[in-house]
Amino acid sequence: MREDKNNEYVYVKVTKVGFADPEGAQGILVLTADDGRSFPMSAFSGEVADYIARFQKGDRISVPSIYKMIAEIADIQSIFLTEVEVYERGNVLRADLYFRHRNNSFVLKNYRASDSIALATYYDVPIKMKKALFDKLASQV
Repeated sequence: MREDKNNEYVYVKVTKVGFADPEGAQGILVLTADDGRSFPMSAFSGEVADYIARFQKGDRISVPSIYKMIAEIADIQSIFLTEVEVYERGNVLRADLYFRHRNNSFVLKNYRASDSIALATYYDVPIKMKKALFDKLASQV
């Protein structure tokens, strides 16, 4: 990651995962920064929330998923996810995924934040979030 971008992001961890409805159709999670600030995220699939909760518990194999398929392909090709950056694009959250492959690296840009966070949880890699999102949330309260 470029050094000048580090000041724009804060490291976060998934501290809570759940569902917004009794049927488990809509997922919610809370991302918490090292300084204690929290960012709630919702309006994504309950299935993704379930995967994130399973990954946090170390379960990587009980349910075949796209995340497991990506992991198998990455293992075969020696591709490693190194970090995920979450940011706002318009009125939705998006993420860039940073990968390393042998002697080079590459970035996949503008993916759904929920899927990217699930993949980061699967691999237990750092998640960075734009600091401005925390400031925007604080100004709305």
